[in-house]
Amino acid sequence: MINGIINVYKEAGYTSFDVVAKLRKITHQKKIGHTGTLDPDATGVLPVCFGNATKLVDLMTDKRKEYIATMVLGKTTDTYDISGQVLEEKTVNCTVDDVTATINEFVGDIMQVPPMYSALKVDGKKLCDLAREGKTVERKARPVTIFAIEILDVDLPNIKMRVECSKGTYIRSLCYDIGLRLGCGGTMTSLIRTRSGAFDIEHAYKLSQIEEYVNSDSVNDIVLNVDAVFEDYAYATVSGETLRLCRNGNTLSKSMLQVIPGKDNTKVRIYDDNGTFFAVYELKGSYYGVYKMFL
Repeated sequence: MINGIINVYKEAGYTSFDVVAKLRKITHQKKIGHTGTLDPDATGVLPVCFGNATKLVDLMTDKRKEYIATMVLGKTTDTYDISGQVLEEKTVNCTVDDVTATINEFVGDIMQVPPMYSALKVDGKKLCDLAREGKTVERKARPVTIFAIEILDVDLPNIKMRVECSKGTYIRSLCYDIGLRLGCGGTMTSLIRTRSGAFDIEHAYKLSQIEEYVNSDSVNDIVLNVDAVFEDYAYATVSGETLRLCRNGNTLSKSMLQVIPGKDNTKVRIYDDNGTFFAVYELKGSYYGVYKMFL
């Protein structure tokens, strides 16, 4: 049984759900979960958790993401990407300087309206299902953060950019909003996720490659341990009575942990005296309490 994370390269044409379903067949393992949906036409990094690492899914979706996106100005579609039905086409009169200045306005904390063609639910129904029924419902703007945008190429009406953003950001909506602000409309034409948290595209594996590793009984060569996600946290090794208390999820006084500092000292990776990782504890004032158990 696999316990850990595989950095999957999602290819075009698959939904994130498809990837998980295929991995269940490849690995003959049911307990699998992905850490952030990618549209079927999008490609790139999709970390997938196996076994006890599935406890990480909710934590890993909070991580920063990085994308390379292309968009075309002068065109608006119902899905905000090139796969959708064209709703409007306009002449592009803006200059490269206009484009650069406008894109830079989106860096920082912004409010973003999700596209109708998305997996978000309203009153228990996915927006994309409602959209396919020809219905449009009001979507509330949500706060997201665009940490950085690097414009890689502008050959009007086409734009290529690298975007680093928070969870919940829709790059399709970003492209739509850029086009809206420029007054000519905009549509995303391609999307590659190049990074999700600590996982990058250079170390991602296609499904066919993963199957080869499984068939050669060497899949653990590409499985990352659960604690790799917490490498910035402080850590501590426990034994004896402290180990027993930790395994039972008890709170611990500060004096009970000999903490080795990390970049983030509010949380501590806990290992037993055999070097086996099994928990993350969180500093809560004068004591440490359980943040996540991986037994």
